[in-house]
Order: sequence, then structure tokens, then C-alpha cells
Amino acid sequence: MHYQLVIFDWDGTLMDSTGRIVQCLAAAAAEVSLPPLPAATLQSIIGLGLEEAIRVLYPHAGGEHVEAMRQCYATHFIAAEQTPSPLFPGALATLETLQGEGLQLAVATGKSRRGLDRVWGNTGLGRFFQASRCADETRSKPHPAMVQELLEELDCPPDRALVVGDTSFDMEMAERAGVDRIGVIYGAHPPARLMPHTPLALLAQIDEVLPWIGVAQRVAAD
Repeated sequence: MHYQLVIFDWDGTLMDSTGRIVQCLAAAAAEVSLPPLPAATLQSIIGLGLEEAIRVLYPHAGGEHVEAMRQCYATHFIAAEQTPSPLFPGALATLETLQGEGLQLAVATGKSRRGLDRVWGNTGLGRFFQASRCADETRSKPHPAMVQELLEELDCPPDRALVVGDTSFDMEMAERAGVDRIGVIYGAHPPARLMPHTPLALLAQIDEVLPWIGVAQRVAAD
């Protein structure tokens, strides 16, 4: 098996939370009197850290508006998470298969540490991962720091790691870190945004990653 470590993005790759993120962004913007934006525009920044995302969406907003929207978004999202977002079909079985094969698994996410810990606490999914990096702990995607820090922590050379994500930010982060990457096309960004960063493949469902990692079997949908 060529790869030692698989680094997953979270929202839009493993967890089907894209729609919820868009709704909470729209609600937060309205609450702080920022102009409404199309859902496609809101979806386009998924993957960035929250503060970076707000500044991209509203480049002329002052610091007080950015902070107010950040707080409102967190309030809306925490309330919505009382019912956890579902995993994508095949995600749980894919993680179980990879864990059973002895691979190291990690997460690199635009979520905050508090947000990732909360979703792991609600779902019990943290048991699959040896390490994680969140946007409030290091540089936001597409900077390569998340991947570089995970490689160092888990003592994995770049050529033995694979990043799996749904956004151009994931693909660029991996590319800049010198790590192989695979995109999924059911998340936040369309294939045209992923292709410039030369992913090994674009997948229609998450279990299709297994043969690329060297696991021959296909898993059933959850």
C-alpha cells in the first residue's frame, strides 16, 4: 500500500453539511444587516476559515461587522447542530475500512476546534482520527500549513500522504504541500474549480477513494 496517511476535509467531503452552512451564513448576514448574497456565492467560500470566508464574501465590511457575523453564524450553526448533519453515503464504511487496513487518518478543516470537537462529541466519529487541524489553530486553507503540520505530527513524508476534499482550497493546500490529492464532486465546488490543481481523480462518491489508496474492496453505502 503506497499511502500511510489519508487527510480528509470534513464539511462537504465526509459530512453532508453544505446546505446547513449556506443557510446559517445567510441568516447571520441578515441579522447583522449585511446584504444578501446568492446561495452559490455563499457555497463558494466553504472550506475557508470562518473569518476569512466572511471577508471574502463582504470585502468592504468593517471589523465590527465581521466579528458580529462570525458570532451570529456560530449561534445559528450550534442551534442547527442539535440535529447532527448526516454523513455522505459510504463515509462511515470507508473510514472503518481504512482504519481496519491500518492507515493513519487525519482531518484538515475550515471548522474551528470547538466546532470539530462538538461534532465529534455528537457523533463519536473522532475515534477514527489520529490527528486534526482546524482553521483557528493555524493558517487557513489554501495555505499548506495544515497539511505540513499533520505530516510532521504523524511522521509521514509528503509522498506517503493523500488529501481528499471537495473544494479548490483543499486541492490547492495539498498541491502547495507537495501531497497527492483527490477531489469529490458532490460537495461545495464543481469539478471546474478542482481540476486546475491536478487531482489524481474526481470521485462521485467517497468509497471510490479505496482503490486509489490500495484497498481493492468496495464498501456498501451506509
